[in-house]
Amino acid sequence: MHNFPNARLNRLFHPSGNCLNVAIDHGVFNERSFLAGLEDMTRVVAELVDAGPDALQMNYGQAELLQSIAGKSKPALVMRLDAGNPYSAHLPTVPFDILVRADDPVLPAVQIDAACVVCNLLLFPGDPDLHRQTVANVGKARAECDRYGMPLMVEPLVMKFDEARGAIQADGNKNLIVPLVRQARELGANVIKADPTDDPADYHEVIQAARCPVLVRGGGREPVETVFRKAYALLRQGAHGLVYGRNIYQHPHPAGIVKAFLGMLHGGLNDEQALALYRKHEQAG
Repeated sequence: MHNFPNARLNRLFHPSGNCLNVAIDHGVFNERSFLAGLEDMTRVVAELVDAGPDALQMNYGQAELLQSIAGKSKPALVMRLDAGNPYSAHLPTVPFDILVRADDPVLPAVQIDAACVVCNLLLFPGDPDLHRQTVANVGKARAECDRYGMPLMVEPLVMKFDEARGAIQADGNKNLIVPLVRQARELGANVIKADPTDDPADYHEVIQAARCPVLVRGGGREPVETVFRKAYALLRQGAHGLVYGRNIYQHPHPAGIVKAFLGMLHGGLNDEQALALYRKHEQAG
């Protein structure tokens, strides 16, 4: 049994101390490829609620689909506060990331009973202004979270432009990730959503820098065997959970993926056992 000093964090995290947060907040970044599988948000939310993850990460304009569901047995809400263009398929002329509601960014999350809010802390080498914007966003969000007693999840993301693919992607360089995670903690993060390092065996350095619960960001779609193998390796390094989006909602059997992850996070399954549980759900459904 794991208890947090903040009541909202006790709703976000399972008693195991771990959390599976399914991210379906991709629309706010205005990137078409992210929306495959999210066209019918009413259906997506209903299916995910039935699957039973610990949390859903959503935007202000979609959150009522979750919070209007009656009863206690539903995932906690993690509400995103910011929007930007860093996930564009092509390098944007002017990268930006701004708080959606600059005057009182956390109030809507309080009004709709979110368990946590999240915003980015971005590092794009060669663009210090984007980093400056997100430092200011985190500072503003932290002040408002203190006002309302709301936990703050910060997403430190190191980005690079892949010349071969012609697209922006995450950079798994631990020498960039670790100091950015440390900065997120210095700015007041209660929870950190961080990218995996290129070598999962290095992830304990991210955990040490965070000094608060770390949830591993999933990123782009991969084969299910790879997803479970990487997730298990990162959890063994001390991560407290996963924030996966496309590897769940773009999958033909998202409920099976959720159940397998929950078995890994709360039931002590390793990657091979999680894969076997997934196959069982796949065959049944």
